This record gives sequence, C-alpha cells and structure tokens, in this order.
Amino acid sequence: MSATVSLGTALITGASSGIGEVYADRLAQRGYDLLLTGRDATRLAALAARLAGETGSHVETLVADLDAAEDLAKVEARLKSDDAITLLVNNAGLLSNGPLAVADPAKLGSMLNVNVIALTRLAAAASAAFAPRRRGAIINLASAMAFIDTASSAAYGASKAYVLNFSLSLDLELKPLGVQVQAVLPGYTKTPMINGGSHLPAEIVMDVDELVDAALVGFDRHELVTIPSLPDDGDYAAWFAARQALQPNLSRDRAAPRYGVGR
Repeated sequence: MSATVSLGTALITGASSGIGEVYADRLAQRGYDLLLTGRDATRLAALAARLAGETGSHVETLVADLDAAEDLAKVEARLKSDDAITLLVNNAGLLSNGPLAVADPAKLGSMLNVNVIALTRLAAAASAAFAPRRRGAIINLASAMAFIDTASSAAYGASKAYVLNFSLSLDLELKPLGVQVQAVLPGYTKTPMINGGSHLPAEIVMDVDELVDAALVGFDRHELVTIPSLPDDGDYAAWFAARQALQPNLSRDRAAPRYGVGR
C-alpha cells in the first residue's frame, strides 16, 4: 500500500523493535511521515529504509536513549520545534521484574526514567506544540499491569498505572483544545521485551501485529482507553464509574464515622 496524502509526521519512541516497529509500519501505510526514535541505530536505519521504500513516506531517524538527559532533551526539542509532527506515540518502555527489596537501584531508576519521566516530558512537549494548533494526538502505551497487583512487578505495574492515570487527566486538559489522547493497555505481547512470550501460556500472549491493529481501531474510534484483549468494554466502563463514584467522598472535612475519631 502506498502513502499518497501525508497526515503529518508521527514521532514514535522505542521504534526499533516490537510494538513501536509495528506502529511505524501501520502509520506509514496510513500516510504518515515518520520520525523514529530508539537506541539501536542500525535497526532504526533498516526500518526507515524499508518503510520509505514500501510506502513512499518520508522516514527520518533520531537515535536517542530516553534514560539519558541529553537525548531526552533532543527529542523534546524536536517535538516543540517541528510543526510537521502531528502524532506522538509514547511507546518506549523498560521492564524491571522481581521483588522490590532486591531490585538493582540503577535498573529501577532507568525504568522509572523511561516509563514515567520521559513519557511525561515528551507528552508535555507535544501538548505545548499541539494545543495552540488545536490539532494533534498523543498515544501513551501503558499496560494491563496498571490493573494487576503482583508481588514480582510492583514498580513496573505502578509505572503503568501512572501512565493510565496521567492519560485520563491529560485528556481532560487537551480534549477541549482539539488534541486527542489515547492510553493503550496491552497484556502480554510477543515482543523482545518478554523474549517473545515463549515461556508463557499461549492463550495469554497476543501477536504484536494484532495488538497494534486493534489499538489503532480504538484510536480511530477516539477511545480514551483501549484494552485490546478485553471482550466486554462494559467491564472497563463499570470500573471507571466506580472510580468516579468515589470522588465526592475522597476529601472531606471529617474522618468517616466508621473510624470513630474526631468531632
């Protein structure tokens, strides 16, 4: 399929493999030009050459490690200065598993830098660029781990819960300004991050192409939260309604009577 009319440029982080690589393929086919960022210069260059040849899109690469302050600043600056960018796919992420008590502090810090700090700063840069134009979109890759409590991935799950909550609030800010926000919550996916998922039951591991295709259907439908494997979206709606029902009582001038304290 050849690209004919450009939809602007999509900046995709973590584009050299896995989910980011498939997003690059699908968005180029849709007619986006691409700015691919990642740590692996060789893989990025090969992907850029292939997609440019197959789709006719203009594909540029920007080698960046989002755990490095100077590289993150480069990507931020490009988002703020390049008026052609209309879509940010905040896909880059790191995984840190195992009990928190024995976690490597450096690896834990890197994961939080990429999953939380970099994602937030890039979304902020995109927001600053898109809002005055009253157009653009931000896709934040969270994870089904945002809803799953586990003894072996406390920090990783918390980082993805952050992405979900961040996206919900960011949408309140940007939707009135004409900017779309989507949070995508994959479950286990056949990507290099989990070594293709071969050690997991086949029935819980989704093919990466199917994941991205479903996520883009959700994007086209303007879903704020897309959970590709969830059969009944009413289950998420019920969770969200319960969350909203809590809000009036989350901050009051007195402790609840059930605690038997106070006035």
